[in-house]
Amino acid sequence: MEARAFVEITRPHNCILAGIVGLLGSIVAVGHFPEPEKALLIFLVVTLGCSAGNTINDYFDYEIDRINRPERPLPRGAMSRKVAFWYAMVLFAIGLFLAFLINLYAFLLALIAYVTMFLYAWKLKPLPFVGNLAVAGLTGATPLYGAIAVGKIGLAGYLALCAFLVNVAREVVKDIEDVEGDLAKGAKTLPIIVGKKKAAYIGTLFAFLTVIASFLPIKAGVGLSYLAMLPVDALILYSAFLILRSQERETAHRSQRLLKISIFLAVMAFLIASLVR
Repeated sequence: MEARAFVEITRPHNCILAGIVGLLGSIVAVGHFPEPEKALLIFLVVTLGCSAGNTINDYFDYEIDRINRPERPLPRGAMSRKVAFWYAMVLFAIGLFLAFLINLYAFLLALIAYVTMFLYAWKLKPLPFVGNLAVAGLTGATPLYGAIAVGKIGLAGYLALCAFLVNVAREVVKDIEDVEGDLAKGAKTLPIIVGKKKAAYIGTLFAFLTVIASFLPIKAGVGLSYLAMLPVDALILYSAFLILRSQERETAHRSQRLLKISIFLAVMAFLIASLVR
């Protein structure tokens, strides 16, 4: 067993980013930085939940990862599956305890999100489109969590909608990338059922819906400061163009990575809008 596997299996760069997005969600909601103690709790609840979710996902995805991600800790033998399972449970428990310290609504949303993470890894992931919606819902809930923690939704509601839509697009594209491993396990993902090309059209549809939804805050009176979202919209549309042009694994990987980057950039655009508003 490798000690570094306890960090590696959580995919810390993803989880730290998720924690930052949760914290930024609170800033977008109220227009200023929350109290330091609450800010730390928001960051930790989201980061720990993401870490536990990634760990339990690797536990259930062991066979698929032997094909698609052989370099990960479990397939290469750096950590046993049993240890990974209980490690995830401990991370979930700590996250829920910290969420309880924020407020009741923050605890309940964390509980719903954590249960969804477990169900996704256990049962929902192979289901066509259902798994995609579950992950997208969790992504949208990340900035919303920060807003609920500070007791105000504000622009974070629009941000959550955009994060949900763009992540549906990313999850569909990611399934196109992972078709080989999913076929080996007998998974029934969207690209396997309808084909890569039709799945690419569905992913593109949600990318366009994201761009349309991104203009909703203008109605809330954010003014010209919201122009910061235009480069993000361009990146989303470029990602859609890539996957429509080719559904090869390498192209799908590039497209879904760009969509992932666009989520964080969208948060920054909303942050600018909320602070300048």
